[in-house]
Amino acid sequence: MKHISLILIFSFTILSLFAQSDKVAVRSALQNYIDGTSYNQTALIGKAFYPEANLYLEKKDLPLWTVPSSEYIGWFKNGDQGKFNGRVGNILSIEYFNSIAIAKVEILIPSKELRYIDMFLLKKIDNEWKIISKSASSEKSNQSGDRILFIVSNAHYHGSSSLATGNSFSEIVNAYDTFKKAGYTVDFVSPEGGSVPLAYINTSDLLHKKYLYDPDFMYALKETNAPDAIRPENYKAVHYIGGGSAMYGVPESTAIQKISMEIYEKHKGIISSVCHGTAGIVHLKTKDGRYLVEDKIVSGYPDAYEKEGAEYYEQFPFRIQETILSRGGDFNYSPRNTPHIEVDGRVITGQNYLSSSLVAQKIIEKLEKR
Repeated sequence: MKHISLILIFSFTILSLFAQSDKVAVRSALQNYIDGTSYNQTALIGKAFYPEANLYLEKKDLPLWTVPSSEYIGWFKNGDQGKFNGRVGNILSIEYFNSIAIAKVEILIPSKELRYIDMFLLKKIDNEWKIISKSASSEKSNQSGDRILFIVSNAHYHGSSSLATGNSFSEIVNAYDTFKKAGYTVDFVSPEGGSVPLAYINTSDLLHKKYLYDPDFMYALKETNAPDAIRPENYKAVHYIGGGSAMYGVPESTAIQKISMEIYEKHKGIISSVCHGTAGIVHLKTKDGRYLVEDKIVSGYPDAYEKEGAEYYEQFPFRIQETILSRGGDFNYSPRNTPHIEVDGRVITGQNYLSSSLVAQKIIEKLEKR
């Protein structure tokens, strides 16, 4: 029986590795398409498509415009090779089954106020994933291509306990919706990448319901980026999400600390947080070794509002307010269940989920003043 168990474990491990490898290969094919069409790199576009692939596009007076991939690639030959042409691409979702996959990609052309949705069918041919067909449609859009990075946690439980916790769904959707309406693209990163736990979901709340049943949004939470997939130069701000999960994994992640401080210091971006998300900024240090919160006024979920002696609170690795005060910062907050935000230079923080949209609005206001 022991040998059978080992064989089963080995088999599942191999299957998992193959699945992970296929996942990476599909994303790579799509990224070749995105990068190739954004930088006029015809070799990359050709690498993404199967030679006999077709594109099924829209054209005036034609019910269906069929374009061979070879013809499509030729459209980019006259552009400056390697020079950005204004197309901004994002992979919205991917679904797999054995040797086939479907994918959805967003292409933004801000100069023309256009947003395209590309739908792809991919197949594994001779052990390589290739795009075998594409269809696309467009709409008017205010999306600029500017990006905000949401930082979430992978922690499912409070510390070493069996007490379940999660990232605050309210804080995510309140800020996300505000940024999206203003034309920003939002990406997610977590210490481990992949799916994250969610808490405080209310399906009677119309905004919660809107995003809970939005497959692209939920896919982004299922497939959050790992830190090594993030390029800090692409982001205007980072936003630390709260919920009990925020106390674990995120604050001590040196990889996420590095991303945040590079965006803040090198690229003059904004660091923001809400509620327990403020735990994520307490360890951040500037290049000269000072804590980011030193001499700054910040907000978050106050220690006084925690349940002293409660099992969940005993699991906290530190107290947010106490730690900020000990590091030379000031901590302001308002009565329970009221919004409160603090703006101190390029550090913007909020007390609770009611402050999430306000923090996002303040970030947008600062970015638009530049």
